[in-house]
Amino acid sequence: MLIYFAAPALWPDYETLLPTLLDGAGIQADITTDPTDPAAVDYIIYAPSAPLQDFTPFTRCKAVLSLWAGVERIVGNATLTQPLCRMIESGLTEGMVEWVVGHSLRHHLGMDRHIVNPGHVWDPICPPLARERPVTVLGLGALGLACAKALTALNFPVTGWSRTAKEVPDLT
Repeated sequence: MLIYFAAPALWPDYETLLPTLLDGAGIQADITTDPTDPAAVDYIIYAPSAPLQDFTPFTRCKAVLSLWAGVERIVGNATLTQPLCRMIESGLTEGMVEWVVGHSLRHHLGMDRHIVNPGHVWDPICPPLARERPVTVLGLGALGLACAKALTALNFPVTGWSRTAKEVPDLT
């Protein structure tokens, strides 16, 4: 089996671990970051930020395995005729929720006024309560919905937008 790791900038993060995990699962595979014969590739490990955009030469490829949870940057690719598997891993969701909540609170509380403060002037301002600061989440897929729920749990009034109609308790 030949696997094309099509995200060369990310390869150093996977170079040791991926072969070890495949071997541990009893999967015998050769991994390449530069296939000399695209027609010999069985699987592609892909990141939308990678240079690979034309899947046409990969005629034997059984599936494209995305390293990202989001698929918006690849599903419109007309050359992608193989099945697409997206990353589903709780750590991705948890990390995104922490990032969004952290930056929402940063802006809500006006933290930059204290962090970026060359004069070291204490200028206390009382921000409104979270319930008085509306937040909108654009995209209510797995990540967006998890972020919206976390912000709702902090009493932010959250509005959500999705391309498809969704009924989500506590969101408008």
